[in-house]
This record gives sequence, structure tokens and C-alpha cells, in this order.
Amino acid sequence: MKNYWITTGAAFGFLAVAIGAFGAHQLKDVLSPEMMDIFRTGVLYHLLHAVIITAIGFYSNPKFYKAAVFLSIGIVLFSFSLYAYTMSGFKPLAMVTPVGGVSFLVGWLLIIIASIRMKDPV
Repeated sequence: MKNYWITTGAAFGFLAVAIGAFGAHQLKDVLSPEMMDIFRTGVLYHLLHAVIITAIGFYSNPKFYKAAVFLSIGIVLFSFSLYAYTMSGFKPLAMVTPVGGVSFLVGWLLIIIASIRMKDPV
């Protein structure tokens, strides 16, 4: 499972950088400043959580794997709904975003709970 989370986190990180570069170079003249800010928020949350998922893989403690699942779901629902919304303008896509945000919160809460329950985190 360790390699799975390292690979998953790295793949999400790769996608975040690629999508961020696409937005910076291809969408800057297409999207309004407000939509560009929304797009950047998706990239920021995407990249940040990709790093945490990768770190969970490197730490290789199964107590954190469920958190990695929720962080992954958060990336897909939160960030990708923002990408789709900003590029399509289809407002119902933005309705998925809060579900992704809740997934992020659950992931972080699971990290807190697992770390509190650990006797020796090192």
C-alpha cells in the first residue's frame, strides 16, 4: 500500500502542475479574473493535498491510509469540479465542490485522530 499512495500522490501532483500550467498559459486570456481565481484555488488545493497523500505513502503507516482515500476523493470532487466549472461555465458543476471540501475535512480529521491514537509516531 505504501507504493500505492506514493504513486497516487505523485500522479496527482503531476496533474496539478500540468493543469496549473495549462491554466496559466492557455486560459489566462480566456477566463475572467474571477474564474481564473477559482481555477487557481482548484490547483492550490489539488497540489497541496497531492503532497500530503505522497507524504502518507512515504510515512507508510496504514493508520493514515483511510485519510489518503478521503483526500483523493477531495481532489477529484473539489478541484476537478472547479476546473470543469471554470472552463464550461456550467454552474451545477460547482455544486459538487462542497462535497469535495467535506472530503478534505474528513481526511484531515482522520489524520488528527490517527495521530492522537498513536503511542509513538516516530
